[in-house]
Amino acid sequence: MMSRLRQYFITGLLVWLPMGVTVWVLLWLVGILDGIFLGVLAAAEAVTPGLTPLADQLRRIPGLGVILVAIVIFGTGVFVANMFGQWAVRQWDKLMTRIPVVRSIYSSVKQVSDTLFSGSGQAFSRALLVQYPRQGAWTIAFLTGRPGGEVARHLDGDYLSVYVPTTPNPTSGFFLMVPRADVIELAMSVDEALKYVISMGVVVPPLREPRPGEPVTAQVPGVTGPKAAAPAAPAAEALPPVNHPMADPAIARPEL
Repeated sequence: MMSRLRQYFITGLLVWLPMGVTVWVLLWLVGILDGIFLGVLAAAEAVTPGLTPLADQLRRIPGLGVILVAIVIFGTGVFVANMFGQWAVRQWDKLMTRIPVVRSIYSSVKQVSDTLFSGSGQAFSRALLVQYPRQGAWTIAFLTGRPGGEVARHLDGDYLSVYVPTTPNPTSGFFLMVPRADVIELAMSVDEALKYVISMGVVVPPLREPRPGEPVTAQVPGVTGPKAAAPAAPAAEALPPVNHPMADPAIARPEL
């Protein structure tokens, strides 16, 4: 009885848990966007005290902050898409890099965001299989690029920069520079690999054929490509016939 009740509870939990997490993430995003909108209203009130009645009315409208922030972000993208917008962004970057304290934070965030969200970059473009934290132990990693600058001069050979996420929180992890020959490229997409990591191996991506074209990695001898079939077990030797009186039909059973 208790086992059946526990099974019902786990089944219901599996139904509601994804929905609850989804709602929690959406509410968290809405809270961030509303916080940006409320911060702008507070700054406007500080500069122009006469806007206080209008700001109070705007605060009472649910979802207005999300809509306005989304419109501003979309409009900024449209503005930056032309030559004048790109020139304005460059001037803004020059202004921000001249401020002593803001310069380091702004430059670091801009470099990371340009690398992650650039369509021409290689950051998180492919899922890989690497040996970590020791030889013979494999984990999923993501391609982030190739070593450059002073680091590349000290590395002998062809290396790749990879990010090894932790589970179940993939936002933290380890940055590694590994030889290209020690990396296996996976046919699964980045989203499927992330699901595989977050689920701690429970959600297994479907088996896919390798993508056409030259792979970014060289396969490791003996462990890459289709998994070699295990050697067939030796056929079991036939057991000798059992020499038992009851097994011989020619021997009559004793009458009871």
